Amino acid sequence: MRLVLIRHGESEHGRRGLVAGPRGCPGLTQRGREQARALRRRFADEELTADVLLSSGTPRAQETARILAPAVYAQEVLVDCDLCELHPGDGDGLPIAEFAARYGSFDVQAEPNRVVAPGGECWNDFVTRVRRTTDALPRRFPGRRVVAVTHGGFISWAFLTRFDVPRPGTGAYINPSYTSITEWDYTEPNGPWVLMRYNDVAHLE
Repeated sequence: MRLVLIRHGESEHGRRGLVAGPRGCPGLTQRGREQARALRRRFADEELTADVLLSSGTPRAQETARILAPAVYAQEVLVDCDLCELHPGDGDGLPIAEFAARYGSFDVQAEPNRVVAPGGECWNDFVTRVRRTTDALPRRFPGRRVVAVTHGGFISWAFLTRFDVPRPGTGAYINPSYTSITEWDYTEPNGPWVLMRYNDVAHLE
């Protein structure tokens, strides 16, 4: 299986300073749409097609996926909320300052099992979900090329969990760019995973 992870384009929630899960996300900025169209042109030029096109459940990811769909010859976008960022629960859609005032600050190193807000996830649940989701994709789509539009946190933790990095985030971090391409090849059955490219944004240069 070939897995192509795409971070969504620039989003309105980042510009407005919102905590934005599936309900509170206002979608892409105009710049984000332009970034996604640049990636669509690159995919068309490189003739990169997809057997499956997935998206997280947020509007910013789904909008990015819909822009990309014609270039990869995808008939539909399959929504999979397991590709989302950490679920913010009742805090979805709140300004960051109001979220912090209601639910307190969040230190993932000190409190990895504390739920960020009622109905949301703790950090360990999120990391476990990322690993479980990437483990399941080869079984769901054996031998196929899967393009999945997701989020910076999901892409980063897929990278860290696949390489079994100990104590990640304590000394450095990775931060994939908007509409970046991170590509994995999975040798079936039973692995290994091979990282083919990370944070490729040549289409934005």
